[in-house]
Amino acid sequence: MIIIEDTLISDEIYTECFVCDLPVCHGGCCVHGDAGAPLEKDEIAILNKIYPSVKPYMRKVGIDVIEETGTYVEDIDGEFTTPLVNKQECAYVFFDEDNIAKCAIEKAWEEKEIDFKKPVSCHLYPIRVTKYSNYDAINYHRWPICDCARKNGKKLNVRIYEFLKESLTRKYGEDWYEQLDAYIKLTLGEK
Repeated sequence: MIIIEDTLISDEIYTECFVCDLPVCHGGCCVHGDAGAPLEKDEIAILNKIYPSVKPYMRKVGIDVIEETGTYVEDIDGEFTTPLVNKQECAYVFFDEDNIAKCAIEKAWEEKEIDFKKPVSCHLYPIRVTKYSNYDAINYHRWPICDCARKNGKKLNVRIYEFLKESLTRKYGEDWYEQLDAYIKLTLGEK
């Protein structure tokens, strides 16, 4: 484990390789599962605000769910998540011409209609953050649907924390990421 500031980080984020391979997995992490994407409290207000700009990129079934449940839901553990369609896929999902699941929130961001890329938990995947009273636990979520991403990461020699540099920096800051990178390179004897 690595400790940086108020975070406890699993060694797997630098011992495991990972690079998403969307042509193979088709964005399966957005359409399989039993809960929506975890949301931070400040993201709830953001989703409410940006929904009108995101809605044009959504499928009708996702719009129907959000108009019935709201832009977020509370799960059985009292955590806030994105709503699901058919208890499986994220309500914000749409499919591109290659049948790859994409995020309507991110699409609105790419089109410069909003300044919020997507929920940070989505941006951080396959890392999952568990918040405790005094620290965040940062762990790698291993899921068979991502086997192709592990193979792709090994082929490209890209470790999880390198693949997620942008999202880790978004969540914890540039200084935090630089500390993590320096520690890992020192540990591995790299320059």
